[in-house]
Amino acid sequence: MLIKYLHKISEKYASKWLVLLFDVSIILLTFFGAYLIRYNFQLDFSLEDFLQQIPYIAIVAAISFIAVGSYKGVVRFTGFKDIINIIIGANILATILICCTFLSRKFLTEDSVFNISGSIIYIHLLLNILFLIGSKLFIKSLYNYIIQEEKNISNVLIFGAGSSGMLTYDAIQNDAKSGFEVVGFIDDDERKIGKKINLIEVYGLSSIDEKFIKKHGVEDVIISIQNIEPTRLLQITSGLFGLGLKVKIVPPVQNWIDGDLSVGQIKEVKIEDLLGRDPINIKNPDLEEQYDNKVILITGAAGSIGSEISRKVSLYNYKKLILVDNAESALYDIQQEFNQRGLKNIEAIVADVRNKTRIDQIFNLHKPKIIFHAAAYKHVPLMENNPYEAISVNVGGTKNVADIAVKHSVDKFVLISTDKAVNPTNVMGATKRIAELYVTCLKGKGHTKFITTRFGNVLGSNGSVIPLFKKQIENGGPLTVTHKDITRYFMTIPEACQLVLEAAAMGNGGEIFVFDMGEPIKIFNLATNMIVLSGLRYPDDIDIKITGLRPGEKIYEELLADGENTRKTYHEKIMIAKSKLIDSSHVEGEILKLTKMTSLTQPLEMVSLIKSLVPEYISNNSTFEVLDEKNKL
Repeated sequence: MLIKYLHKISEKYASKWLVLLFDVSIILLTFFGAYLIRYNFQLDFSLEDFLQQIPYIAIVAAISFIAVGSYKGVVRFTGFKDIINIIIGANILATILICCTFLSRKFLTEDSVFNISGSIIYIHLLLNILFLIGSKLFIKSLYNYIIQEEKNISNVLIFGAGSSGMLTYDAIQNDAKSGFEVVGFIDDDERKIGKKINLIEVYGLSSIDEKFIKKHGVEDVIISIQNIEPTRLLQITSGLFGLGLKVKIVPPVQNWIDGDLSVGQIKEVKIEDLLGRDPINIKNPDLEEQYDNKVILITGAAGSIGSEISRKVSLYNYKKLILVDNAESALYDIQQEFNQRGLKNIEAIVADVRNKTRIDQIFNLHKPKIIFHAAAYKHVPLMENNPYEAISVNVGGTKNVADIAVKHSVDKFVLISTDKAVNPTNVMGATKRIAELYVTCLKGKGHTKFITTRFGNVLGSNGSVIPLFKKQIENGGPLTVTHKDITRYFMTIPEACQLVLEAAAMGNGGEIFVFDMGEPIKIFNLATNMIVLSGLRYPDDIDIKITGLRPGEKIYEELLADGENTRKTYHEKIMIAKSKLIDSSHVEGEILKLTKMTSLTQPLEMVSLIKSLVPEYISNNSTFEVLDEKNKL
């Protein structure tokens, strides 16, 4: 009952004047203590003189603390800077007393109220520092104790005994509501192992085993190393997860709020932290000018990529943002998200890119100047079994929007493509390659600049491997991987969308932008990492099942087609693919034939025309492989 009452009181902040009164009261008590020490704890001094000096000491103390502002600090959050302020204030008080004593002895009588023994002043100074700091830290500890009684405390280790680790330790210590109790540091530096920081021991990673965890009751490890290599992070987390520990990570210092770390910024390690490469960051001040006061239209705006592009564009000073998609529920969700943020001049339109009349109507009404074309069918196995749908959306839909963009003199048209369009082995990738070819054919045929962005798999996008693995883990496994050696390039959704925005600003028309995405990741390794991130063990808790390649799937993805190479841009991570020349009039004619096919056309006939447009397309593990055999003959 008492604890609950104290907890209720602790939620209120003391008035700064009450803090000042408290500090002055301590000064007066220590002044009496200084007299006692000076006279060997005997009352051999004049009480009358002492009592006359009390108001003088109180006034000087108040002036000193007001001068440094120490009374404004919140006592429960007393930190290093507050302690320095207290020391400065105590020294100002002592200095004033010494000066006044000197002046009184020179110009006034010896029994003046300002005449205080030098030894008493020095003893008083030391007592002030000791008791002022001690009382503040005692109140802070009492507050932390009260809060912690109401909260479950988790024992944690901090990985990194350097400056970043100490800042993390301070952030935890200064936040009574953090719920963490630091029981040790971990470090790779053998010179630090075995030593103590703030009476807390530094351990080597090899010392952290099940026996250690049980002895110290450790539940979490906070990794606090700036610019840690992703491969090293993966090594550390794999070992710690294997011990059943939760792993959190401190964000880069540039992401700290006002340069200070708060406990709330310490987050769980995510799969994107373990990509095996550094995150791709692009900062281009020209982007604001690109999108300033422009009407921007995004097709496929309810999808994973389209919705994130919409979010990023909404941060700029656009004139109007048009969101087009035929998935009404998902489109409604993104519309409500923007409404809740209070954003204006955003219009969500349910429309299908295959309906040329409808798209033309939208362009007529809103007159967009920048188009991000993200509408597409992307699931490889589904499109392998439904080639007509892949052609109608990925080729026909792109052709419609691109043609209408030229008709309405749109400034820029940005096509969202994929690495599966490179040397495709499936219908989906081949249709995306044809979409790339078509916008290439339109170069120079009007005012519109056509730009293509080509990137790999996106972490967390609809239908991608990450959500699939998460669902399989929730269901108890097994995780399904099509081939043990299958690899893919990965990026996060924000990275992919930042590339798209950058491409729109950088492009002059006709370019295919590709990303330096680092080394491809083995899907099998990704699966084991996901199991570990879930606090489980492979294969004890969840197994991985090899299912065999799906129709149209290949083991390795590529970012450049046969005959392509790259040239650099101003950003080291962005390159432009130098494509081989094509016969535009022939390609346009063949694409027109392809888009005029109906659902009654035989799939083999459709795929045969696709192959004539994309000679590098070789079906893999598909019913359409027969065409390749015929072509060889």
